[in-house]
Amino acid sequence: MTRATDAIETLTELLPDWPQPGILFRDLSPVFADAEALRAVAEALVADFGEVEAIVGIEARGFVLATAAAVATGHGTVLIRKGGKTPPPVISRDYGLEYGEASLELAPARIRPGMRVVVVDDVLATGGTLAAGLELLREAGAEIVGIGVAIELVALEGRAKLGEVPITALQQV
Repeated sequence: MTRATDAIETLTELLPDWPQPGILFRDLSPVFADAEALRAVAEALVADFGEVEAIVGIEARGFVLATAAAVATGHGTVLIRKGGKTPPPVISRDYGLEYGEASLELAPARIRPGMRVVVVDDVLATGGTLAAGLELLREAGAEIVGIGVAIELVALEGRAKLGEVPITALQQV
């Protein structure tokens, strides 16, 4: 077991019935609060993808992991935010969540055509959030070389929505 996987396994808190009944929320806040664990997770999320130009984080917990990975690897961070949070001009996508609907947006000026990026988020569940983020990045002209997630909820089959993009999941449950 790697340091990163061990950190996720031992520090993640499980919160049943949050944010609504029937959902088991996996809170990575304790991982974020532990400097050694955060560094190990951040480095492991992007280690498999070779040369990249930026690390993309998806709001909100993906921001923490992407920024930590960017600092650890000497890259910048590009943010994909919830709808209505980014100053224009933006491109946006609506998508379905495990427990609702939402919208993501990206300032396309942050992406150069052909820019090699890795997308980082905390959890891959149904795949809706990441799929919407990938669509935004492709529309902006990015080359997506990989996806790194701390936790993948395998039973929800979100990976199937993401096509052929290589995925590193540090823990699969």
